[in-house]
Amino acid sequence: MNTSTKFQLSLMMFLQFFIWGGWFVTLGTFLGNNLNATGAETGMAFSTQSWGAIIAPFFIGLIADRYFNAEKILGVLHLIGAALMYFMSQATSFDTFYPLVFAYMVAYMPTLALVNSVSFFQMKDPAKEFSVIRVFGTIGWIIAGLLISYFQWDSTESISQGALSNTFTMVAIASLTLGIISFTLPKTPPTQSEGAVSVSDILGLDALKLLKDRNFLMFFITSILICIPLAFYYQQANPFLVELGMENPTGKMTLGQISEVLFMLLLPFFFKKFGFKKTLLVGMLAWAIRYALFAYGNAGELTFMLIIGIALHGICYDFFFVSGQIYTDFKAGEKVKSAAQGLITLATYGVGMLVGFWVAGKISDQYILADESHNWEVIWLIPAAFALGVMVLFMVIFKDEKIELKEE
Repeated sequence: MNTSTKFQLSLMMFLQFFIWGGWFVTLGTFLGNNLNATGAETGMAFSTQSWGAIIAPFFIGLIADRYFNAEKILGVLHLIGAALMYFMSQATSFDTFYPLVFAYMVAYMPTLALVNSVSFFQMKDPAKEFSVIRVFGTIGWIIAGLLISYFQWDSTESISQGALSNTFTMVAIASLTLGIISFTLPKTPPTQSEGAVSVSDILGLDALKLLKDRNFLMFFITSILICIPLAFYYQQANPFLVELGMENPTGKMTLGQISEVLFMLLLPFFFKKFGFKKTLLVGMLAWAIRYALFAYGNAGELTFMLIIGIALHGICYDFFFVSGQIYTDFKAGEKVKSAAQGLITLATYGVGMLVGFWVAGKISDQYILADESHNWEVIWLIPAAFALGVMVLFMVIFKDEKIELKEE
């Protein structure tokens, strides 16, 4: 791959995740403070990510993979996204905001697969080349969070003045930029121009036979269940830190993405030394510890507890979800490998997160105090206990098996 193509793909990835991180992290804070949304309504807004994840495979399988170049449809979707983001920045009520965010996520979620398709098509050795390109996506997410705190849009005073609406404007500009740039990306023609495609293919239902394996069934169920506490972090963490009065909360939350990069590098070593079961158990335990730290930390003398909780994101995410992708790849075999990954994605980001966002919204509504603040100790201890319960269930039922990593 030549230097020009590397630069194009790296910029594409940077903008792709700058766009996501530039509004999604502070969404809960914006909804609660500026649109007076309830916890249940906030859960509805976040769940649009899950609906987008459910709809995206149909869009990619039935349209993008068959009739259009990936880079062109990527451009169209981001141009649509730019317009929707602008209108979201102008919304003054949840009723007007919700259909916009729903439409946006239906447009955005397919682009996650499209940027991968564009990247892989240009690579001779994706195993070695993709990570170098993909890391710019994480950098984009980090920069977005740092900018929000740099401009102090997430300070208590700025939030009360509606400054978080600027995040949607910022993302609209980035989305417009990526939309235009996408049409200049290397050509990525359709991959399935012939033959019929079925709903079974799109949803990965061919991989359902893997559920006959007791271990994979347990992993599958655990993956769905662990997404419930995961949803609490995405939905509640930023409003929680803002309500506690932490300075530059969005910037500090980027420690989670920095941690994700570091632990991604450590994962192969840990995986080889301790095996799949222990790796997943550590990931689930990290969720319980993280939420316990959130429950008992504060923005004063115990700020370090909140910082550690944020920094645990790398272990929480990499040790469970990335390890799970490796395990799924190992169990599936060549014939249903793609179907298996699609099924796990649908189960986690679709079903699991959909339930998780709903539960997180209901819980936050349940524990509002008289002064309109929240009983965060209870709110965080609930997903902590849930994650611990899932961990114990997995530890007892799942039988350890040796998983070999492919040497690249």
